[in-house]
Amino acid sequence: MARRSLAVDPTPEEHVIRTAQQPRLATSRRVRRTLAALVVTALLTAGCTLPAFAPRTEVEGAAAPTGSAPTWRPCPDVPDDLVGRGAPDMRYECARIAVPRDWGTGGGASTGPGAGETFEIALLRARSTKQRDRVGSLVVNPGGPGGSGVDTAVYLSFGPQFGGLPASITERFDIVGFDPRGVSRSSPVKCISDADLDASFGFDPDPASQSEFDGFVGLSQRIGRGCGERYGDQLPLYGTEQAARDMDAVRAAVGDDKLTYLGYSYGTLLGATYAQLYPQRVRALVLDGAVDPQQRLVEGSESQARGFERAFTNFTRWCAANAGRCPIAPDARAAVTTAIDKAKASPVRGAGGREATAGWVFYAVISSLYTESGWQELAQAIDKLAEGDPKDVFRLADAYAGRGDDGRYSNLFDANLAINCADETEKPSREQIRQLQSEWRGKYPLFGPALAVGMLSCVEWPGGRDPYPTGKANGAPPIVVVGTTGDPATPYEQTPRLASMLGVGRVLTWEGEGHTAYPQTSCITDAVDAYLLDLTVPPEGKRCPAR
Repeated sequence: MARRSLAVDPTPEEHVIRTAQQPRLATSRRVRRTLAALVVTALLTAGCTLPAFAPRTEVEGAAAPTGSAPTWRPCPDVPDDLVGRGAPDMRYECARIAVPRDWGTGGGASTGPGAGETFEIALLRARSTKQRDRVGSLVVNPGGPGGSGVDTAVYLSFGPQFGGLPASITERFDIVGFDPRGVSRSSPVKCISDADLDASFGFDPDPASQSEFDGFVGLSQRIGRGCGERYGDQLPLYGTEQAARDMDAVRAAVGDDKLTYLGYSYGTLLGATYAQLYPQRVRALVLDGAVDPQQRLVEGSESQARGFERAFTNFTRWCAANAGRCPIAPDARAAVTTAIDKAKASPVRGAGGREATAGWVFYAVISSLYTESGWQELAQAIDKLAEGDPKDVFRLADAYAGRGDDGRYSNLFDANLAINCADETEKPSREQIRQLQSEWRGKYPLFGPALAVGMLSCVEWPGGRDPYPTGKANGAPPIVVVGTTGDPATPYEQTPRLASMLGVGRVLTWEGEGHTAYPQTSCITDAVDAYLLDLTVPPEGKRCPAR
C-alpha cells in the first residue's frame, strides 16, 4: 500500500468525508451525515490524512499557460457528483493552470528531468451569492498527501450545519480548492494495480514470521518497480517543495497579492513549506493537524504509533463508560485484538467471497479513530464481525483506502506514495525495520508493528529524493498552528514543534479527540475566524475545551 504510515485524509482529513464514496446523497439528512464527518485530513511523512473520496469528475477545459490568467467556467457537475447537489447560495467555477514540472533550484529554470514540460493543476472556486466586503480567496488543502482540494472546497462550502465553514468566512472569501500535482484531477499519478492495493491493505499488519515479512518486502518491491518503470527519473518531481511552488501559481491565478490558506494534516507541511519559500507573500496561514517537518521516517512513524495507541486507549475508555452504545464493552481492546487474531487464522467471508483478513480489520480500526463519531461505528463493526458479518468492517476500511464498491481505487495512495517517498531521505535497512517491528510491538502493541513494517514502502521506492526545507519563515507574519490533544494521525506533540520551527507560529490547542479541530467548536471557530478575517492572532497558550 502506499506507505502504510497512517495519515491520509474520512474527513477530509483530509478534511475528507467518511461516507463520501456514496455516489449521490439524495436527502438533506444524508448530506448532513456525510458533511458532518468533514474534518480530518493528512498522511504519511509525519502525519497522514484519512482518505475517503468520491469518484472523480474531470475538471474540463484547457489549462491556462504558466503565468497567465485562468479561464473560469461554471462547474455545478462537481458538487452534483460528490454530494448530489450544490450548497444553497453557492456558485461553483473550475479552471486549470499549467505549472512547470520542475521549478528548478530557487524556483528558476531547470535543465533536469521534466525541463520544459508542464503539469496541469485543477482548481475549483466556490463563491457565495451573498458575498460582501470580499477579503480575497481562502485556498484550502485537505492533506493526505493525495487528498483532493477540489473536493474539499465543495464540502466546506456547505456551511456549519453540515460541518463546513461558517457563513462569516464563506461570505467574505472565495473558497478555492486545488488538486496538487499528481493528485486526482491534476496530472494524476497512477501506477499501482487494484490487485496490489488489495494485497497491501489485506496483508497481515504484523507479519511475524520471516517469510511473511519477506512477502511484504516483495509486494513493496513490485509496487516500486511498477511506478519506477512508468515515471522513471521524474518521480522526485511530485515532492512537497515543487507543490508549494505550484501554490504560489495558484495564488497568482486567483488574483491575490498574498496567500490566505487553510491546510489540514499534510496540508500543514505544504503550508509551512510555502511560508519558508515565500514569506513575504503570506497574508494568513491556518495549519490544522500539524506535521513536524523535522521528523524523519523512523521518528515520524513512531510518533504515529504512539498517537494511534493513545487514541485507541481513549476509545476503549469511552467504550467501558458507555456500554449501552458499545456492544464490545467492557473490554474493547480485547475484542479488537481477538478479531484481528481470528482474522489471521480464519477470516470471515463477505459478499462475493471477499475475506475480512487481519489487514482489513486493522484498517477499519484506523479509519474509525480519525473522528470521535467513528468510535461507535467501530464497536458495532467488530461486534457484527464476531457474528459472521464483515460488511461494516469493509465499509470502514474501504473508506480509508479509497476503494469503491466495484473494487477499484482512486489514485489517492499512488499519489501518497509518490509524494511521501520523494520527500523522504531516510532509508532504514530491512533489518532495522524488522528490529523496530519487534521493539514497537512491546511499546505500541496494536499499531507499532504496522507502522514499522509500513516504512518498507518508501525504503523499496525507486528514484531520487527532493526533500523540503525545514527552517524559519523569516519575514512572514504570525501563522496559526492548531493542534488537537487526542489526534491520532498528527499527534499533538508535533504542533509546538512546527510553530517553533517556523519562528512565527502561534499555537492554538483543542482539548478534543480526532484528527484536526477547525471548525469543530465555537471556541476554535471564533479564534480561527478572527485570524482569517481581521488577522487577530490568538493569545499565546490559548486552549479550547473539548465541548
